[in-house]
Amino acid sequence: MFKRFKTDTFNWILIIGVILLIFEIIFFYGGNIINAVFCAIIMFVGWKNFHQLWGKIVFWIFLISFIFAVLNIFAVRFLVAAALVLYVIDYSKQKKGEDVVAPTLPNSEGIQGTVTRIEPLFDHKLFEDQKTKDTAYGWRDVNIHGAFGNRIIDLSNTVLPNDTAVISIRHFLGKIEVYVPYDVEVSIHHSSVFGRAHILGKHHQKLMNKSLLYQTEHYDAAETRVKIITSIFSGDIEVKRI
Repeated sequence: MFKRFKTDTFNWILIIGVILLIFEIIFFYGGNIINAVFCAIIMFVGWKNFHQLWGKIVFWIFLISFIFAVLNIFAVRFLVAAALVLYVIDYSKQKKGEDVVAPTLPNSEGIQGTVTRIEPLFDHKLFEDQKTKDTAYGWRDVNIHGAFGNRIIDLSNTVLPNDTAVISIRHFLGKIEVYVPYDVEVSIHHSSVFGRAHILGKHHQKLMNKSLLYQTEHYDAAETRVKIITSIFSGDIEVKRI
């Protein structure tokens, strides 16, 4: 359905949503937002202990509380209403038999060149841990985001290209671990609101709204190298040799 609408339409909806969010923070002190964040944190604790009975109870109770807290946010209500309006508009157009016709160019494939779709190493997961395979796997650059859980990438089970391998992770709550072979040069750019960092023997126990940039000695001249770019709201990062 949403593919039928222009990007500008969605951009305006998002802009209005952000304005409503700022309005709620300024005039209502973000009460519902704070409740939603609190419920999300406790829900994460319950999910991490889901194998125990109390973990299951905490998870489901605060999941329901989180849903209600989110639905009480003005911006979320607006986005839901906007989605319903777009659905009604799209449905009415389908009833009228209006179809979107895209122009086609002769031999367009030859003009654009041959493109092959490659399956990514990771998919985006909001509530699950993600880890590379314990057996050998083919390398593909990593570009993912998530909400809760741990992200573990072990580079000892793959063959890196004679180029720059990129690992880009944007995360909300959890831990990021990257294991790098001894013969590979590394660049790490990490941003954190709250958390700790252990990067190749360098330790930062208290990070608060900080960015860190580390680079091994021969990174610029190396053919095979890894560039790690991570950002996390609250959590730890660990990059070490294996």
